[in-house]
Amino acid sequence: MSNSTQPFKIFSGTKSHYLADEMCQHLGIEIGKMNIQHFSDGEFEVSFEESIRGNEVYIVQSTFPNSDNLMELLLMIDAAKRASAKTVIAVIPYFGWARQDRKDKPRVSIGAKLVADLLSTAGIDRLITMDLHADQIQGFFNVPVDHLYASSVLMPYVQSLKLDNLVIASPDVGGAKRANNYAKYFDCPLVLCHKQRAKANVVANMTIIGDVKDKDVVLVDDMIDTAGTICKAANLMKEGGARSVRALASHAIMSGPAASRVMDSALEEVIFTNSIPFDTTKCPKAKVLSIASLFGDTIQRVHDNKSISSQYLI
Repeated sequence: MSNSTQPFKIFSGTKSHYLADEMCQHLGIEIGKMNIQHFSDGEFEVSFEESIRGNEVYIVQSTFPNSDNLMELLLMIDAAKRASAKTVIAVIPYFGWARQDRKDKPRVSIGAKLVADLLSTAGIDRLITMDLHADQIQGFFNVPVDHLYASSVLMPYVQSLKLDNLVIASPDVGGAKRANNYAKYFDCPLVLCHKQRAKANVVANMTIIGDVKDKDVVLVDDMIDTAGTICKAANLMKEGGARSVRALASHAIMSGPAASRVMDSALEEVIFTNSIPFDTTKCPKAKVLSIASLFGDTIQRVHDNKSISSQYLI
């Protein structure tokens, strides 16, 4: 289908092009043409290389580090509004700064609210995202937010493993609700880990609440950053007699020593989505599942004014 006859147009920033390409292939359309010009001082300029006047425009860009990804997205939104797009929908599979959703100590910023304000000021008409670190971030926006869940991609994979003594576990109390939803879906026990942090990204100590002896444990989290918590939890599960330990996470941030920690841990496998690009050669234990069809189908449903509730397993 040529761009001129597409019912809507999908464009992408630099680092999410791989995912936008896959979405377009799923939908049977061509990805929109745009150019991002970089200057020697690090500044860059975005431009659409085709007319988008009166079009419904979807801009795909996860806002993982570095902050150039967020800046690219903001400039693309601004350019689309100034090019007379009818509506501009930001498709952000991984919404960065989401861990800064409240003031948990004096004199700190609420980064998630600031990013929401930046996107709104730039001119988005809708946001499509997945597995926000905190669900209440949806309320930071005054435009519709379609909040998808990676469970519709991750759960079928867990089912395909045919684990005999499945137990779902949360690496911390904060993720208990998410893990409990998985446990209810699979009709299996839930185990919790209680952790105490010495400081950000450093776990002081951890205890297991529940029985894991001779169980096939699947740890569930929304993201893995330095992998300190998930690996400590996996090692504790193994020490507690677990037969096998795996981890599911929506977003593979995998910064710093994360890959080596996973390789040295008791984890048999770590399963991510491709919301953030991750090179599995750095961590052979990692398996990456595509969310392109999930987002592609959602874009089609939004365009057709259809319900997206069928996209949710839980």
